[in-house]
Amino acid sequence: MAGSGTAHLRDREDIVLSVEDLVVEFPLGGGRKVHAVSSVSFDLAEGETLGLVGESGCGKSTTGRAVMQVPRPTGGSVRLRGADLTGLSGEALRRTRTQLQMIFQDPISSLNPRRKVRDIIGEGLSIWRPDADAAESRKRVDELLDAVGLDPETSGDRRAHQFSGGQCQRICIARSLVLDPDVLICDEPVSALDVSVQAQILNLLEDMKARYGLTMLFIAHDLAVVKNISDRVAVMYLGKICEVGTADAVYARPAHPYTNALLASVPRPDPEARAPSAPLEGDVPSPIDPPSGCRFRTRCPKAQERCAAEEPLVREIGPDHFIACHFPVDAPEAPASLDERSTAASSS
Repeated sequence: MAGSGTAHLRDREDIVLSVEDLVVEFPLGGGRKVHAVSSVSFDLAEGETLGLVGESGCGKSTTGRAVMQVPRPTGGSVRLRGADLTGLSGEALRRTRTQLQMIFQDPISSLNPRRKVRDIIGEGLSIWRPDADAAESRKRVDELLDAVGLDPETSGDRRAHQFSGGQCQRICIARSLVLDPDVLICDEPVSALDVSVQAQILNLLEDMKARYGLTMLFIAHDLAVVKNISDRVAVMYLGKICEVGTADAVYARPAHPYTNALLASVPRPDPEARAPSAPLEGDVPSPIDPPSGCRFRTRCPKAQERCAAEEPLVREIGPDHFIACHFPVDAPEAPASLDERSTAASSS
């Protein structure tokens, strides 16, 4: 699984965000480093939601933050409407980054406890539109508070500790929309909330997407949540992309052994529902010293010698459905590499 390649990137005029060969590494000293994100590529079209899913520690959140250039990527490119953010710095980067906004995992700690809600939401306007009429700015803040289901009159002058977790996340959503961003990055926005509140926030995000024409990168480890909100899904493992496709294709016909195991392990209310045909065994390898070839091979039930010697490349197996695997589930085996074909010809 976990491979490299850009076969799944689309050549379309409506692509808003294009990430190609993104690399994020953290030095540890002594020549060692954490390979947090390795050659990850994906794109987002206008009005589309891409769900980025995988186990904890696979690099999902680091990928989202690297898109924002916090931290700056070690390698690769991040293009927002054609502008490469990795080549910008200083004031140019700050201004361009206003078109990328983020909703954080912990809504309460992401809000300033000393400031009133109206000031928190309107801070972007005060920084980037200082000459705007105060009445118009207040009207914009009140409009967003109302849009996320909070009464501007009763909530605008209160502080974060006076709200529940779900209400704080609504405030975070309003704050992220105040500057009309091109892309909204949602970093596990419902994982810290109760199940009933999760549904409310997901429905709110869908409403906001329809109302404001949002383009979203939705990061989560809950497969059910990702399915309900995403147009396309990208599955990550140990810093690599392993499967990309429409939500319907990935969930109905998971071709990668890792994706297949993840979906099979989701609890179902039906006692007759199938259990994983080949449960994953072993621990996730260390990102400091990832396995050679396919990074998933140490836990994959279909692993063979080729998986250790050759990293799989992303390839298409169906309409808008791509995988990085030599021996996928219910899909053709990957073609032999040039080296393998040369070896086979010499042997014959």
